[in-house]
Amino acid sequence: MNERISELLAQISALEDELRTALQQREQQVAYQIHGTRVEFEQSVRQAHQRLQTSLLFWVFRDRPLNLLTGPVIYGMILPLLLLDVCVTLYQAVCFPVYRIEKVRRADYFVYDRQQLAYLNLIERWHCTYCSYANGLLAYATEIVARTEQYFCPIKHARKVAGLHARHARFLGYGDAADYPARLEAMRQSLDVQEPKPPASSE
Repeated sequence: MNERISELLAQISALEDELRTALQQREQQVAYQIHGTRVEFEQSVRQAHQRLQTSLLFWVFRDRPLNLLTGPVIYGMILPLLLLDVCVTLYQAVCFPVYRIEKVRRADYFVYDRQQLAYLNLIERWHCTYCSYANGLLAYATEIVARTEQYFCPIKHARKVAGLHARHARFLGYGDAADYPARLEAMRQSLDVQEPKPPASSE
């Protein structure tokens, strides 16, 4: 990796830290505090939230009918999601110790805090829980696969690819064959210390 690319990656990391700080300051303005897994709002904010909650009956009639019709399709996805969850969790439990790769912490990717919002009714909270699980699972699985890719084939693609994981930026250049075995081994050894930070929350 040349010096310019290293500088750009350092700048990106610094900007991500700055963004996290700004988001935390914004969250403090909304008047809530996080205690472990519990989010606590000021009493006045919580009361305002409760007044804004939509009743289940009104919500059902207000919601778009087509949304209700597609519900079975959306929630039918729980079966392949659960299968993926079991498979990737089992895979890293069996293989990562062999490869000497640090395991991905599940708690970093699965966060269920939206159900604590008093302005959401029961169905809305359930939707949020489902979405949190699905998106958390995909991010969790992506990081497991990304660490595997860094171990076996940490080489950038020749073409531009959308949605690449954070580790890809540090991979070896496409077609750069000089000292490949030694640099591959260095990439493997860095797996237990060089971990990209999870993406900053936009909420």
